[in-house]
Amino acid sequence: MHSDKQTLKPTIGLFTAVTIIVGTIIGSGVFVKPSSVLEYAGTSNMALWAWIVGGVLTLASGLTIAEVGAQITRTGGLYAYIKDIYGSFWGFLTGYTLTVLYGPAIIVSLILFLGILVTNFFALSQFWIIPIGAGIFLFLLTMNVIGTYYANTVQNITTLAKLIPIFAIVVFGLIYGQSGIFGHDVTQLVLNKDGTVNFGRAVLATLFAYDGWIMLTTMSGEMKHPQKHLPLAMLIGIVTVTLVYVLINVAVFKILPATDILNYGNGVSAEAATVLFGGIGAKIVNIGLIVSIIGTLNGKLMTFPRIPFAMAQDHLLPGAKWVKYISRRFETPIGAHAVMTVLTVLILTLSILFPSIFDADYLSEITIFVIYFFYMAAFVGLFILRHQNKGRQRAFSVPLYPILPILALLGGLFIVVNTLISDPLGAGIAVIGLLAGAPLYWLTVKKNTATHSK
Repeated sequence: MHSDKQTLKPTIGLFTAVTIIVGTIIGSGVFVKPSSVLEYAGTSNMALWAWIVGGVLTLASGLTIAEVGAQITRTGGLYAYIKDIYGSFWGFLTGYTLTVLYGPAIIVSLILFLGILVTNFFALSQFWIIPIGAGIFLFLLTMNVIGTYYANTVQNITTLAKLIPIFAIVVFGLIYGQSGIFGHDVTQLVLNKDGTVNFGRAVLATLFAYDGWIMLTTMSGEMKHPQKHLPLAMLIGIVTVTLVYVLINVAVFKILPATDILNYGNGVSAEAATVLFGGIGAKIVNIGLIVSIIGTLNGKLMTFPRIPFAMAQDHLLPGAKWVKYISRRFETPIGAHAVMTVLTVLILTLSILFPSIFDADYLSEITIFVIYFFYMAAFVGLFILRHQNKGRQRAFSVPLYPILPILALLGGLFIVVNTLISDPLGAGIAVIGLLAGAPLYWLTVKKNTATHSK
């Protein structure tokens, strides 16, 4: 067994850091969200502005966290920031929420989505959804266990591969598209369908598509130059994603009339590709979507285990010495991977046996609501750190301080308030799930205090 002082080796350079951000953010949203954002926005102009505003708010959040992360450079990301700024109790609740509630739920959602995509693509029986999704999960898990190098390679390849069909649609759409980009107005059509035109909800839809930007911070301790590369990777990665999101929407508006965009719903990108490339177009998009989700899943398997690993190093988990175990052969956090795998299998099993109760998609969505409380606490933490370290030189300072941190706070508040209004029951369930971590904290602290006092 390794000592408490052993840490994961720094193997992540700037390029891989950027692909982790891009790869964990860009999942299915880039392919399926244009229609829903347009429906909420009412016009193509406002839809594009929604994507831009969402990108700006995400960039403000990323750069704010980057300043915090440049000062707290150890593995663990949001958990480490909250613990160091607010203490072990709040740090534990952050790590608990990410490890027990959000992480396994979103991984299971991706597993099931992958299974559905692959079975549909090859016209297989629905029986194969679970085996195929689980098989891809086990392959990616193996890559992450046998070495960070292999996980990094998968992340780099899938991120570049998922951008190919996107840029193909963008380039050929802008050249050959026959529709106008600006001035599409579907407000009356939406209202006739008893829909709601609300720019705020359009921005909210984009913010969920941008979610995942913070996951790189969980691997800060494995970055070669975290103080320099974390802020730069945040800037490059989030700006890249924003450009991708805006350009794919511009291309879709250039290819299809707005009424068609609404009617095709989640299949709008596939239809746009079909218009451009014929029958093979939809297959290209579907392959791109499959690769995209594989990259997103790999990014989650890379980053989520670092949270229980960091918690175990701080003796804030039961069985900490096992959870923080690092393989001598592979130099990866095998104990933390085992924890995340067990929790993932548990949620997957429950979602199969009781699909109406344990809906992984819904669980991951409502948990984001709670996570944004911790995001906002970290944003406020920047002001606390500035006060505590007044006069000290910083490796990175967020530009336009305090405007960007305030924008980040407003973006987080916007998501929290909208969730409370639109889904008070889900928000309540998420809060109950969070509070369930409090007794576990006290039991863990009491046990570890007794152990370490001997």
